[in-house]
Amino acid sequence: MSTRQASGTDDPIIESRDQLAAPMAAGEKPRAQWRIGTEHEKLVYRRADHAAPPYDGPGGIREILHEMQAFGWKPVEEGGKVIALTGPDGAVSLEPAGQLELSGAPLESLHDTCAETGRHLDQVKSIGERLDVGFLGLGMWPDKTRDELPIMPKGRYGIMLRHMPRVGTLGLDMMLRTCTIQTNLDYGSEADMVQKFRVSLALQPLATALFANSPFTEGRPNGYLSYRSHIWSDTDPHRTGMLPFVFEDGFGYDRYVDYMLDVPMYFVFRDGKYIDAAGHSFRDFLRGELEVLPGELPRASDWVDHLSTAFPEVRLKSFLEMRGADGGPWNRICALPALWVGLLYDQSALDAAWDLVKDWTMEEREELRRAVPRLGLDAPVGRGRTLRDIAPEVLRIARSGLGARGRLNSSGDNESGFLEPLDEIVASGKVPAQRLLDLYHGDWNGDISRVYEHSF
Repeated sequence: MSTRQASGTDDPIIESRDQLAAPMAAGEKPRAQWRIGTEHEKLVYRRADHAAPPYDGPGGIREILHEMQAFGWKPVEEGGKVIALTGPDGAVSLEPAGQLELSGAPLESLHDTCAETGRHLDQVKSIGERLDVGFLGLGMWPDKTRDELPIMPKGRYGIMLRHMPRVGTLGLDMMLRTCTIQTNLDYGSEADMVQKFRVSLALQPLATALFANSPFTEGRPNGYLSYRSHIWSDTDPHRTGMLPFVFEDGFGYDRYVDYMLDVPMYFVFRDGKYIDAAGHSFRDFLRGELEVLPGELPRASDWVDHLSTAFPEVRLKSFLEMRGADGGPWNRICALPALWVGLLYDQSALDAAWDLVKDWTMEEREELRRAVPRLGLDAPVGRGRTLRDIAPEVLRIARSGLGARGRLNSSGDNESGFLEPLDEIVASGKVPAQRLLDLYHGDWNGDISRVYEHSF
């Protein structure tokens, strides 16, 4: 989740509806300026006992952030505590229970993305050697209860932790126990955004299946391949899901504004502090009737903050965020942006991907989303097919899109090689979670602690 810093002097009061669509319209860029942003989260644990380290103390999260400053990262503080870092490779931030996230810089090619990922993992691993901590690439803590996990000192998290049990049964698990990989991509126009949104939303369950990597809860198999994805189904129905309106005629920035106005608020940021506005209406805020700030009107930064508090399978801000994948190891961190860049950044590939999914009904899309956390590639796509049937064609389209981009590294290779981990998953028929379950029932003999052998 994003880390809020103080607003600049150019933070106008919102006085018209056009200002609400402005952040999305401002995201439009010519193709030459399209970039790739990749975010990935990691579970942090003490090697001695596999416990999640607290914020303070030896080997704690504060010390990890301090050690990272030796690599040129600059601290971001909230309430006198360092809660994030900024640098040339983007930002390092903390999820609620200390999951460490890199929100990478916007980069031109997947070669750059994978180099950035490698630098970051080299940095944290070197720090881990000194502090005796490790980093685990999974979609969810495999063995921790909620009560065994620390809480990071970020104001927005306190508000969300209080609010989550009011609106769902699994929101605290989402905050405390999960990790993801995300890709952020650009669009050239409103029409381009619409086509990319529809394709990526329809195919998001395929990404969930290919990256499914959370089959354990509190030390035992949980019956799911992506329990992280299942968690989102009972986190908060007002701000999650498949967004049927995206596929309706007339969808665009204005319709997304309507959706966001119907998403209840979490907070307002004022004078370096978060004010609890959980459950209140941004529509009331626009009228100066927000109960916690009576008479005050929202500013542009308040709306940008609010855009970051919806969690659908694909999210629109000034770019599109692909949100369906579980956390994983280095090669799959590079594979996720490869999949979406290949599908969305070449027009022929984008058109082919749309042709593949355009006839799916909303009922089929919803059924696919419900089924994929348990079934993975065996989830039904309708008409007697499964994701296993369409995955090879989707990867073929993505490969052709990456080839057409023609972004070469120093060895003359294009970006399609980053799809190889996904090719192997489809060829084997086993998603990452199924491989972990095979180990658990086989070589591990039911010993979940063996999962820590798969650290970065």
